[in-house]
Amino acid sequence: MTDRLGAPRAEPIFERLALIGVGLIGSSIARAAREMGLARTIVAIDRDEGVVGRVRDLGIADEATGDALAGVRDCDHVILCVPVGACGTVAAAIRDGLKPGAVVSDVGSVKASVVAQVAPHLPEGVAFVPAHPVAGTEHSGPESGFPTLFLNRWCILTPPEGTPPEALERVRAFWTAMGSNVEIMTPEHHDLVLAITSHVPHLIAYNIVGTAADLETVTQSEVIKFSAGGFRDFTRIAASDPTMWRDIFLHNKGAVLEMLGRLNEDIALLARAIRWDDGDALFNLFTRTRAIRRSIITQGQETPEPDFGRRRPD
Repeated sequence: MTDRLGAPRAEPIFERLALIGVGLIGSSIARAAREMGLARTIVAIDRDEGVVGRVRDLGIADEATGDALAGVRDCDHVILCVPVGACGTVAAAIRDGLKPGAVVSDVGSVKASVVAQVAPHLPEGVAFVPAHPVAGTEHSGPESGFPTLFLNRWCILTPPEGTPPEALERVRAFWTAMGSNVEIMTPEHHDLVLAITSHVPHLIAYNIVGTAADLETVTQSEVIKFSAGGFRDFTRIAASDPTMWRDIFLHNKGAVLEMLGRLNEDIALLARAIRWDDGDALFNLFTRTRAIRRSIITQGQETPEPDFGRRRPD
């Protein structure tokens, strides 16, 4: 039996897997689960009939439907791959279709809010193991997924107090088999960590690109024409799904606002160093941040190639 995107497993971890929401993450899970043999049957569920049709055309699931309640029946693992603001509504809609012993999970970038939304709707005997695969691209839709999306990326599990150990272990095994490095932490700690490593950087990217767009006369000429590495990479981040990121900021507002407060203080110190020609302060900051970049590469979360690993023209 080989895991981590090697040969398929001899026996699946789950008999029947339901994925509610078939965008980048949901379709990548479907592809990886099929390639690894992690579920005997994969059910794709999406309220958009156009998405359901594309899933059928792509052949990435055994069944595809727009009926969430019917789709989760008899499933022993159900993963909510929807914006975090919709998790409570979806959980309420599928409640009566969940069988005893089923394990419900999600893939949201916010955890405390998702736990608060979902847990009250789950019937007795159904376990909830929230998950956050820290992986993705700026693309969306079922055609954008690929089975190696989670390979050597982190997946953070945030089980609420009282979660059955066997349910936690099955979800851990599922993500490990798809190539993820699994970490377990509390929902609150997760939200604080992700606020600074993901949420605030996205907010900064949206703000900078928005500022450039407001400078309309410049944007139509110099900014777009001379988009070098810095601004260009901000635009990549700012191209991410707007619904998903709207919900992330609204549902992790406490941690995000805390980190923005810290950021504003640090920017004030940086502005002071520039104003007063404090080259030592600037050099020391840039040296420290350069070391952080190198440590991210060392841990395998980025490649050392120039230009962020982009292929250069021949």
